[in-house]
Amino acid sequence: MSALGSILSLTMVAQTARTAVPYVLAAQGGVWSERSGVVNVALEGMMLAGALAGVAVAHVHGPVAGVFAALAVGAALGVVHATVTELGRIDAIVSGVAINVVALGGTRVLLRALYQSSSNSPSVDAFAAHGGGMLARVVFDPMFAAAVVAVVATIALMRATRFGLRVRACGENPLAARAAGVAVLRTRVLAVALGGALAALGGAALAYDEHQFQSGMTGGRGFMALAAVVLSGWRAGRAAAVCVVFAALDALQVVLQGRTRALQDLVQMLPFVAALIALALLSRKRGGGPPAGLGVHAS
Repeated sequence: MSALGSILSLTMVAQTARTAVPYVLAAQGGVWSERSGVVNVALEGMMLAGALAGVAVAHVHGPVAGVFAALAVGAALGVVHATVTELGRIDAIVSGVAINVVALGGTRVLLRALYQSSSNSPSVDAFAAHGGGMLARVVFDPMFAAAVVAVVATIALMRATRFGLRVRACGENPLAARAAGVAVLRTRVLAVALGGALAALGGAALAYDEHQFQSGMTGGRGFMALAAVVLSGWRAGRAAAVCVVFAALDALQVVLQGRTRALQDLVQMLPFVAALIALALLSRKRGGGPPAGLGVHAS
């Protein structure tokens, strides 16, 4: 099959859908955190921690238990990030980088402690694949469904619930929100915890797709998800769409396997190049900026 035929095939569609799941989940987590006013560059570390937690627990108790473990670990990291940022007055960038560094090193230490390997865990059974073609197996995967639900729920909750209104108020003007009786600290902690849980679920989805945990396996996906949040104007639906574009560029690596090495190397760089170009163009555009209170403390 020609390169063009590979790109336009159902295999490409399936690979894109499969690859998009971790990006989309992490991006929804980023939307919750940043719409509440807390900068979150720790999505990468949250994904990595969630991936290891999901695999470690799934190895003993099954994939459903692994999902809950990943959610718990991600939520805990979210609470830590929001607390040290809001109460400890630590710069959110510093806190986020620290979480990423600790997650990268900590997962390697735990990997060696649990499985006597610093590179990967043993194979783990994920959710059973349904029959049919590759696209059907992806669409009916519970993790794909979780990503779709996360997008729909984030849009609905952010727009039509009291909690969503409070999250947006805290992100736009925390001082005014506090004056109106909103518990800004509690709202931000809850929002970042929810965001951390979603990012960690994205990490677990990635690990389940690979059927094991690999050291540093997120490979910058958390940063790409954050870029999608920025490019989308901090909107959940748009962020998911940007993630699908990134995933399509990423999926090209799979469908073009066996082509020339130079072409494969070029394709591998495409998601990052596209993100850099889009961010550069966005920086020239006026309007549609971040929440006005992003990074602003309530007191």
